[in-house]
Amino acid sequence: MKFAARINSFLRMKNHDIEKTFSDFKGLSLGYVDLNYPEHCINYTPQEMKALLDCNDLTLNGVALRFRDKFINGELGNADPKIAEEALDLCKKAADYCREAGGHVVTIWLGFDGFDYSFQINYKKVWNQLVQAYRSICDYAPDLLISIEYKPYEERAYAFLDSMGLTGMMINEVDRANLGITLDYCHMLMKHENPAFAADLFGSRKQLYGIHANDGYGRCDDGLMVGTASPFKTLELLYYLKKNKWDGVIYFDTFPIIEDAVKETKSNMEMMEYMDQLIDKIGLEYIEKIVDRNDAIKASQLMMEFFKGGTNYGL
Repeated sequence: MKFAARINSFLRMKNHDIEKTFSDFKGLSLGYVDLNYPEHCINYTPQEMKALLDCNDLTLNGVALRFRDKFINGELGNADPKIAEEALDLCKKAADYCREAGGHVVTIWLGFDGFDYSFQINYKKVWNQLVQAYRSICDYAPDLLISIEYKPYEERAYAFLDSMGLTGMMINEVDRANLGITLDYCHMLMKHENPAFAADLFGSRKQLYGIHANDGYGRCDDGLMVGTASPFKTLELLYYLKKNKWDGVIYFDTFPIIEDAVKETKSNMEMMEYMDQLIDKIGLEYIEKIVDRNDAIKASQLMMEFFKGGTNYGL
C-alpha cells in the first residue's frame, strides 16, 4: 500500500518545519508526499523541493490547492471575473509546480465556491463557469491528473460541488480524460454517503485519483484516526479499492491535536495494513459471494468474521 500523511499535522509540533516533517516521514517509511499549494511551496523552487524529497526517500504524489484571503467569496466560480481568473491561474501554477517537482496529481477542493443564503448565487452561471475552468485546467496540463475533492459544507453553508453525484455530473460534462475525483472519507460521512459506493463507481471507471483516509461521526470533518469510528465502512471501502485494483496513494487526512502526529500516523498505517491483510485472509472471492447474495444476515456474519480475524463461517 502507498501512504502519505497530512503535513500540517506535523507542523503543529514543536520546532517542526517542512524539512523536519520530511525526516519524520522517512522514519515512518511513508514513501509519498502531498503538498498544499502554495503554502508548502513558497520557500522552495520545484527543483529544491524535489531534491529535499529525494534525500528523504520520498516521492511527490501531487499538490492540493489552498485558496485564501481574496477567494473567501468563491474561487473558480467567483462572481468577480478577475478573482475567478486569478483562481484559475493559481491552479495552472500549481500544475506547473507539481510537474517540475515530480508529482502527477493536482487536487482541487473549492471550499469557498458555494453559498450561505437563498437567492445568493446564479446556480447555472456558476456551474457553467466551473465547467469551463476545469476544461481549461485539464487542457493546460493534459499530462497530469486533475482531481476534484468535494465536501458538502464548511467553509460555506452549502458547497457547490457537494457530493459524489454532482461531482460525477461535473466530470461527465467537462469531458476530459484527465479529470477525476478524490474521495475524502469524512466528507462522504458528512453527506451521508457510503464511501465504498463511491469508490466502486469511480474506481471501476478509472476516475478515482485519490483517497483521503480518516474517520468521524458524520456531523463535521472530525479527522479521526482511520478505522476508529466506522471500521466496517473502512473495510468495505478497502475491499472495493482492491477489487478495482486501485493503486493510488492513500493520504491520511487526520487532525491530531492532543495526539503526537508521528504516533498517530503510525497507528493509521498499522490499521490500514491490518485491514488489508484481513481482506486478503478472508478472500476477495468469498466477500464477493456474500455481497452478491444480498442477504443482511450473511453480511452480518461476514462482519463477525472480520471481528474474529478471518474465521470463516462458510456460505
